[in-house]
Amino acid sequence: MTQRVYLVVLLLCLRLMCPLASGIFMDKLASKKLCADDDCVYTISLARAEEDYNASDCRFINIKKGQLIYVYSKLVKEKDSGEFWAGSVYGEQYEDHMGTVGYFPSSLVSEQHVYQEANKTVPTT
Repeated sequence: MTQRVYLVVLLLCLRLMCPLASGIFMDKLASKKLCADDDCVYTISLARAEEDYNASDCRFINIKKGQLIYVYSKLVKEKDSGEFWAGSVYGEQYEDHMGTVGYFPSSLVSEQHVYQEANKTVPTT
């Protein structure tokens, strides 16, 4: 009997130490994206932020007016959705989110230089 009590107490302690994982389901932004290559690793263009943008969730990146952004893919716009690009902030000095790839609204940037055409249509994951 005492072994059973110890086992129950042990299991309750483990349950308190390891809560079940939970999260919020986020809808896909798009089902397809345009890239310069099949793996979306080559830079399509360099863009400059025209306005500040605060990321709404973990899929997006924060950008500040004037920052340069390497663009790696452009989501194919679907009905009732915004037009988003994926990229990373470039800067002369180190910044916390530099090198982090995330989405941002394409309407907030202007392309400064196009390196390659985004002519490969790839499904999003």
